[in-house]
Amino acid sequence: MYSEKVMDHFQNPRNVGEIENASGVGTVGNAKCGDIMRIYLDIDENHIIKDVKFKTFGCGAAVATSSMATELVKGKTIEEAMKITNRAVMEALDGLPPVKVHCSLLAEEAIHAALWDYAEKHGIVIEGLEKPKSDIHEDEEEKEEY
Repeated sequence: MYSEKVMDHFQNPRNVGEIENASGVGTVGNAKCGDIMRIYLDIDENHIIKDVKFKTFGCGAAVATSSMATELVKGKTIEEAMKITNRAVMEALDGLPPVKVHCSLLAEEAIHAALWDYAEKHGIVIEGLEKPKSDIHEDEEEKEEY
């Protein structure tokens, strides 16, 4: 069902943790379906991603795609990181089952959300980057209808 690479990144995830005073932080996911990813980026003055960490709450495929996504962006420029798609993440993991493709989409969205946060903090525009659709804020109270 899962490739050896998916199992390796699930059982031995790379870059787990958080970066204090990160240049950009992106959180995406859906608490109701259970997969939530947060990616932290440390970007230097030359717009190179020096370090990247992640925290993911979700299934094994969500952890594996987060781990692989961090490996793919580390050392890249912002422009290179923008070109990393969910397809690139899936290919680097030797594929995902069709029902787990959404995990690779979350990984791409988390990278973009962290880059958006970086751009907002530094007052810059990153070509091709759109505001994240599914950014989750822990400090917002969930609204319930009665």
